[in-house]
Amino acid sequence: MKNIEDINRESVKRILAKKKFPNFFAGDTIKIGVRISEGKRERIQYFEGVCIAKKNRDINSSFTVRKISFGEGVERTFALYSPIVNSIKVIRSGKVKKAKLYYLRDRKGKSARISEKIKKKIGIDISEQIPEKETMVQNESTEVKTKDEPKKEEIKKETPKVEVKKKELKTEKK
Repeated sequence: MKNIEDINRESVKRILAKKKFPNFFAGDTIKIGVRISEGKRERIQYFEGVCIAKKNRDINSSFTVRKISFGEGVERTFALYSPIVNSIKVIRSGKVKKAKLYYLRDRKGKSARISEKIKKKIGIDISEQIPEKETMVQNESTEVKTKDEPKKEEIKKETPKVEVKKKELKTEKK
């Protein structure tokens, strides 16, 4: 017999096979493509705002997005694996220390801003390995470049001397 949890996990796997959602957290500015059906037509309307809360509970996962529309705060809660949610795109990553940003409800203007998290890529990406032959060719090309560079520096050193001589000649004429 299957548990309800096992059934939920399987349904989440099926949904994730069809859709790919980015990894986002509270404080991130996200743009959600919401499927809206008007009569026989169906269209996608985008809702962009700051994610103020995220709840991770398998199939019951949800997130709350807040935006200011015409001077009025609007919050909307979405089920993460809902068929209504067509796409999620992270516009900006926010740097926050809390998981729930309900304090933004009371703030307005500049005090409601969230600083941006700067992501640095450090090191070499293991998934993009270069074959040894290509690295040898790259090393040879860098050696050639280093041999050419001193010649450029010598030329640069000579040009200031010419300019100094021209200045001396001008001062002597005066």
